[in-house]
Amino acid sequence: MARIVVVGAGVGGLATAARLAATGHQVTVLERAGTVGGKLGRYVRDTPAGAFHFDTGPSLLTLPDVFHDLFEATGAKLDEYLDLAPVDPIVRHVFPGGGPALDSCADPAEFAARIGAAFGDRAAADWQRLWRRAARVWQASHRDILRRPIDSPLDLAALAWRLGDLAAIGPGRTLRGLGRRHLSDPRLRMLLDRYATYTGADPRRAPAALVAVPYAELTFGGWYLRGGLGTLADALLTRCLDLGVVVRTGATVTRIDAAGGRVHGVRLRGVTAPVPADVVVANVDALTLYRDLLPSPRRLAGLTDRSLAGFVLLLGLTGDSGLAHHNVFFPGDYDAEFDAVFGHPGRGVRARPATDPTVFVTVADDPVVRPAGHEAWFVLVNAPRHGTATGAVDWRRPGLAEAYADRVLDVLAERGVDVRDRLVFREVRTPADLDDATGAPGGSIYGTAGGLLRPANRGPAHGLWLVGGSSHPGGGLPMVTLSAQIVADDIGPAW
Repeated sequence: MARIVVVGAGVGGLATAARLAATGHQVTVLERAGTVGGKLGRYVRDTPAGAFHFDTGPSLLTLPDVFHDLFEATGAKLDEYLDLAPVDPIVRHVFPGGGPALDSCADPAEFAARIGAAFGDRAAADWQRLWRRAARVWQASHRDILRRPIDSPLDLAALAWRLGDLAAIGPGRTLRGLGRRHLSDPRLRMLLDRYATYTGADPRRAPAALVAVPYAELTFGGWYLRGGLGTLADALLTRCLDLGVVVRTGATVTRIDAAGGRVHGVRLRGVTAPVPADVVVANVDALTLYRDLLPSPRRLAGLTDRSLAGFVLLLGLTGDSGLAHHNVFFPGDYDAEFDAVFGHPGRGVRARPATDPTVFVTVADDPVVRPAGHEAWFVLVNAPRHGTATGAVDWRRPGLAEAYADRVLDVLAERGVDVRDRLVFREVRTPADLDDATGAPGGSIYGTAGGLLRPANRGPAHGLWLVGGSSHPGGGLPMVTLSAQIVADDIGPAW
């Protein structure tokens, strides 16, 4: 039985802790915040009409089998803890210039029919051809990448890729290039581009292999957890406690002791004695780990290309908008948005808030999260990370956040959804706020921006592992949960 310390109680940390405790290890989770869940945050606003509840992080659960596997591996059933409701449409896409919206769903034949009805038979045929390629990419990724450690480019190169897999994955090609090759309708190209932002990347530079992301979502479905996705954090915490895991909140780790090339424990702020450990699992951003907790300048070099961040409005509204659960309102010029959000540090072009951004609106049809006759809106736009570098924006600059919140509401009004006269309240969350709340450097949602190769799960010191969205296999709830499986399997059982 090893003494294991997990640094961070995000989904990856809690999932790893539960798996390790179920196999007999002595596990302690140390979390700097006062609550668990990490980026799976929540906010409650009380009003005279009643309480509004918001998920401030992920708003959709995909690949549900990953979570069923997690709970079964720890001796439980997912349905005993969480109430999953399928979402249809998964996303309602509203395109610039008017015309029909497009509702995605988890039935490939039905979605192709919806594309045909909205955009014509050629567009539907284009999508089906892309879909066959996406299926090959997903199958190769799921088989060879998502459930096994990938420690270096050599590991990728050594995989026994089938020629058909390589042709589908298209090494060196971009997601944007894939869309241009397969899709004649610009609206479908825009829809495909959006999935690069699921990994925090620019579709003009993101690898074509990310076509596996829409395939997973539109094949296995999108799901809502009744009561909000934050209930996943509650369920994982309960599972950990039932398995004997010690969870300490308000405990800030300042350093990992790794003298002689192996971990010995961690240091806590305000505490003289170290917390001993045979194994440390770091559920923190890899940049934070290698910059602050275990300084490794050589490993920082590959972590400078940060993912995009998000600017968020939490809106309490009167009435009923008639929107779907998830809605995307696209801009007239998608490239201008990416130019603004990412900037161009090599040319000295600073990042800036996009004046005409894509606006994502989540409206949960769940009476638990809002008073009767009201709606709780989570509004997100892609945004540059917080900071003073060329590729960042100082979101703490006086007046910027409120002015940009006004602009986002104006953009929604311009796209036919004016809620300014229905507001009960609005709360603004910037990338700086995400940095403060979760320790995500600059508020970058996914750590390093989107490629196939992320920081390895096995750290440079014996007994150190990395878990979570900034490490392999990437960001998003299912990927983070798969990283927990990879790490727990690599550490192995206590017996």
